[in-house]
Amino acid sequence: VQLQASGGGLEQAGGSLRLSCAASGNIFPFNSINWYRQAPGKLRDLVAAITGSGRTNYADSVKGRFTISRDSATNTVYLQMNSLKPEDTAVYYCNIDRGSFYGAVWGQGTLVTVSS
Repeated sequence: VQLQASGGGLEQAGGSLRLSCAASGNIFPFNSINWYRQAPGKLRDLVAAITGSGRTNYADSVKGRFTISRDSATNTVYLQMNSLKPEDTAVYYCNIDRGSFYGAVWGQGTLVTVSS
């Protein structure tokens, strides 16, 4: 399984960006597909997650602003980011959690920069 993240860029505060994470290979079974982010000098934190059944979970800091969704036909997971804030600036990584047997897979990061 490989993950390819894209969609990052420079946006002004209040703007929107949509990140994509395209998975290739057989991703099943999996527990969840997730977006993490890592700001300079900080730990990598979970931003949003979506399970195979479509259940979603968000960090408190992005609730109401970010939406994670999955296109099962193309095995692509999206992160729609609205009302962006400068504190959303980070490298965003997608990840698939396939449990203890299959392990986790990380995509390369995509940089999101939000200017004030």
